[in-house]
Amino acid sequence: MNTDALDVSILGPALLAGVLVLASHVPLGRQVLKRGIIFIDLAIAQAAGLGVIAAGVFGWDPHGLSAQAAAVLAALLGASLLAWTDSKFGEVQEAIIGVFFALCATGGLILLANNPHGGEELKDLLVGQILWVDIHNLLPAAIVSVIVLIAWFGFRASLGRPGFYLVFALSVTVSVQLVGVYLVFASLIVPALATRQLNDRGGLLWAYSIGFVAYCVGLAASALFDLPTGAVIVWSLAAVGMIARGAMSKRQLALDHQTSSRN
Repeated sequence: MNTDALDVSILGPALLAGVLVLASHVPLGRQVLKRGIIFIDLAIAQAAGLGVIAAGVFGWDPHGLSAQAAAVLAALLGASLLAWTDSKFGEVQEAIIGVFFALCATGGLILLANNPHGGEELKDLLVGQILWVDIHNLLPAAIVSVIVLIAWFGFRASLGRPGFYLVFALSVTVSVQLVGVYLVFASLIVPALATRQLNDRGGLLWAYSIGFVAYCVGLAASALFDLPTGAVIVWSLAAVGMIARGAMSKRQLALDHQTSSRN
């Protein structure tokens, strides 16, 4: 155990990146769960990743504006396609999303086939490098998070199906480049899954709390034991989510027992 690794200058920006991801992904995740399109996050994230990989194939800086534009374009095109399939083939939308994810994932493998560093690039895309987030890279993510939150909480009723997919694509594109595909998916689904039976206000509060605690625990554990940060936070989200779910269920049983005793 290395307590010297608990360096605020490193863990602080990483935690802030996690907070920005949670800010937009918690409410969107609850909506995804309600709509029953669980794997849309993986699909759109993979589409954004495919855009970044394609930019690298063309020799563009993977961290430059051109790669960012390619990621946004790929995600928006994917979101537009899935919005159209949802309106036409809604009964099999989850299956279509799965096929789309598989195509984007294997498309990335094909593009990286002749790249000697392809395996490392693919690993970075999936697991992310949250521990090495630069504080200067967080401003664009913060701006996008604010835009997404304003659109969601201010104009959700008028967004419609296409608007939801486009807002979702914008949010995921930024997040996947901060923390990786796996952590984006876990941040979206785990807090929503743990709080699925709560109303909007209480559910959001619990979901945000679960996500924040899990990121704190995961970052600290990965630093102390020198483990892959993104992977540890995914497990931390799952563990904190299960503990919180158990606590909520126990509390509800106690309330039900009190109610039945009074009656």
